[in-house]
Amino acid sequence: MNITSRFQHSTTLSGSILLSHPSLQDPNFSKSIVFLSSHSEDEGTLGVILNRPLGKKLHQLDDQFNHFSLGQADVYDGGPVEREKLIIAAWDWKNSADSFRLYFGIDINKAESLRVENEKIHIACFLGHSGWSPGQLENEIKVDSWLVSTLNLNLFEKMNAKAECWKCAVSGVSDEMRLMANAPERPWRN
Repeated sequence: MNITSRFQHSTTLSGSILLSHPSLQDPNFSKSIVFLSSHSEDEGTLGVILNRPLGKKLHQLDDQFNHFSLGQADVYDGGPVEREKLIIAAWDWKNSADSFRLYFGIDINKAESLRVENEKIHIACFLGHSGWSPGQLENEIKVDSWLVSTLNLNLFEKMNAKAECWKCAVSGVSDEMRLMANAPERPWRN
């Protein structure tokens, strides 16, 4: 199954996820799952890496968050661009595992009010982001650096599992991708 072809008719990839191809060796994106928050053929693409948890809560990185429930939010490495910038995002999963409402780039007060309104909302914090200039991502997809898919709740709930989450997602694409995702990183050492 070629999941990239599902999006060839679409003019936007916003809301999609990118799965790095098993052969992608770029240390910034190897074995990564990137959520695309915005995509425009004219302005480029912005997203965050979902499966790179830093193993810390927000309050552990900055004491100012000790007084907010947001301080308990997990922090992720969002990507190689503007690593010092904090991005707060919230996903409100709807009636199905494939339907969600996204709040991206929100401030502390909005995150707190969302949590008060809905205690099941998932809030995550990202240091840095991933970005592509106009046409760059489309070219990377054409040369098979990325597989394009959709985010669902089952995958989202596993995002702290790092490479295992990526391996599971890529393995679901095709038998060939499953073999590649499960191959040893350095087969010549076996």
